[in-house]
Amino acid sequence: MRTIASFYIAFMLPFMLHAQEFGFSISDDKEKAEIPFSLHSNLVVIPLVLNNRLPLKFILDTGVRNAILTEKVYSDILGIPYAKRYTIRGVGGVKLVEAYVTMEVSLSLPGVEGQGQTMLVLEEDYIELRNFMGTDVHGMLGYELFNRFVVSINYQKKQLTLINRETFKPKRNYQQIPITIEDTKPYISLPVVFDDGSVFQSKLLVDTGASHGLLLDPESDENIKIPEATIDANIGRGLGGDIEGQIGRIKSLQIDRHLLSDVVVSYPYPDSYLDSLTSSNVFRHGSIGGEILSRFNVVFDYQNEKMYIKKNASFRKPFFYNLSGITLKAKGSQLNVFEVSEVRPSSYAAKSGLQTGDIIYSVNGVLARHLELRTINGFFNSKPKKKIRLVVVRDGEIKKFMFRLENAI
Repeated sequence: MRTIASFYIAFMLPFMLHAQEFGFSISDDKEKAEIPFSLHSNLVVIPLVLNNRLPLKFILDTGVRNAILTEKVYSDILGIPYAKRYTIRGVGGVKLVEAYVTMEVSLSLPGVEGQGQTMLVLEEDYIELRNFMGTDVHGMLGYELFNRFVVSINYQKKQLTLINRETFKPKRNYQQIPITIEDTKPYISLPVVFDDGSVFQSKLLVDTGASHGLLLDPESDENIKIPEATIDANIGRGLGGDIEGQIGRIKSLQIDRHLLSDVVVSYPYPDSYLDSLTSSNVFRHGSIGGEILSRFNVVFDYQNEKMYIKKNASFRKPFFYNLSGITLKAKGSQLNVFEVSEVRPSSYAAKSGLQTGDIIYSVNGVLARHLELRTINGFFNSKPKKKIRLVVVRDGEIKKFMFRLENAI
């Protein structure tokens, strides 16, 4: 499974696009609004309606400032005017994307109205979110919600609750953790314990829009130690293309009274990791994302710079990284055609003969067209030594493969 992270596009604009004064409000003067969500690749996907006409799905993302629409075709359908056009460039002035700013749009969630919003619109879905997540995703929504409400994410029940700040009372069975809000984003200080027992006090972005567990940037501090046991990996895809790095483990990560052991960590290569680390005044060592956050129910209180957590039934799940060695991409109008986009060299899947471009026909006897991408990824990351039987289509021919899942780190 390929990591998806909000930092891929968070660096695009070095300034805040200010929403109009209307902002978000809970309908009928209620104290809170409860919104069901779906969870894909550890990311919270919520329903919303653009300009009271077009139903869409956005990722709830603490890593973005303003709402981002990933494909201009949707705003064009509504005839939304654009206030300004940008050409976003990467390293060496290479063009990455075309983007537009539109003003005073409405973004409505169940029980919540959002008027006078400013939104960044990408020319097209450069990151291919819907394909690598296997579900329709049209954008991201972040700071404007978190700044307006106390935001509760119940990963276990898959329920988002937006609470008026004036009426919020923290629950006693949640642990309170201090955070800082800098440049519209939440940061937390956590001790990281490496394999040799050394402790590193890290400053991390709390990133609900990142699917990984923990990311540490070795360039940010010489005391960040990359373990000997690592694998080279494509750790994600950004506006400039694939993001390369290494995957390893740390001994533990401490979050308040909760100890997470053998945590999988992404270490991006230099110059491969383009995000707000290099375009913001806020310094940090990395980020924690959905693979860790989803083991808790989490409440964000930006105004008081506090976060509340309570571990849930997923807390004790072991940390695994891509046990199959396969990265899949969902294609087609129904996102039920699954193409192998990458096979990790030396993995059992690669040794069995599976190749990039193969189309999955069935998984362990179940026809792929009846499955979702997250279901197949669930098969592929269930537990080490589990036998996987694949039938694929290659160049019009049916081919069969069998291999076992392996824990490569």
